[in-house]
Amino acid sequence: MPDLTLDDDRATGAWVAPLVSTLLTLPACLLVYLVGGLSTMACDSCAGAEADRFESSFGVAFPVLLGGLGIALFLLAASWALPWERRNTARRVGFALAAPVMVPCVYVVFAALVDWP
Repeated sequence: MPDLTLDDDRATGAWVAPLVSTLLTLPACLLVYLVGGLSTMACDSCAGAEADRFESSFGVAFPVLLGGLGIALFLLAASWALPWERRNTARRVGFALAAPVMVPCVYVVFAALVDWP
C-alpha cells in the first residue's frame, strides 16, 4: 500500500506560482479594465444609427468584460487558497497559469462583441 503521508507534506515553494500570477494578473486586469472603460469614447463623434449600434453592443460587451476579469481574479484567489500540500501543486499551478491567460482572452471577446465605428 502506498504511503499517503508524502502527498500531505507541505510543498516547498508553493507560493511561487501564485506570486508570479499575481504580479502578471493584477496589472493586466487593471489595464484591460481601463482600456475597456475608456473605449466608450471611441464613438463620441458618432451620431444616429452608428451611435445606437455602438452603445447597444457596448452595453452587452462591458458586463462580459467585467465578468471575465472577475473570473480571472477568482482563479488567482483559488491559486492562493488551495492548501499548500504536494497533492495540490498541479491544481495550484493550473489556476495560477489560467488567471493571466484569461485576461487577454476576455479582452479579445470584449473587442469582438463591440460594434466599433
